[in-house]
Amino acid sequence: IPSSMPRSQRTTPLRRRGATLIEQLWLLVLMGALAALTMTSGSALFAALDVAMAAQETVDLLALARDHAIATGDRTAVRFDVAGTRVVVHVGPDTIAVGDFHGSGLTLAATRDSLSYAPSGLGVGAANLRLTLTRSARADTITVSRLGRVQRR
Repeated sequence: IPSSMPRSQRTTPLRRRGATLIEQLWLLVLMGALAALTMTSGSALFAALDVAMAAQETVDLLALARDHAIATGDRTAVRFDVAGTRVVVHVGPDTIAVGDFHGSGLTLAATRDSLSYAPSGLGVGAANLRLTLTRSARADTITVSRLGRVQRR
């Protein structure tokens, strides 16, 4: 458009507003691909978080059992219910605390079915305990020495 023409006679090209159908479809394809990537990496992250939280709760239950044995002078036991995916702290018939991981998709494996703490806070029994919490490809291992020391890996 020549600039010597009066402004009223100049025609301006139409402005395009919005996006074409092809551009919108391309955007949907990209969003779908990003959502798929997020879902696959997100599920691994959630599995790792579930395992870490369950392992920490189990360590806390073991500490509670030891502290209770020292404070009350009663032998305190921790039972590992592998089939029910539960960790139960009890003194005789009385249950003190329960860690229930049944609905979380975790599996629990233990080398012994229970552990006892004496009133001195030391573990009772002649063998170490290894407890493994697993979900998908993520696993966390808790080892309790025969003296009652807890170590998480």
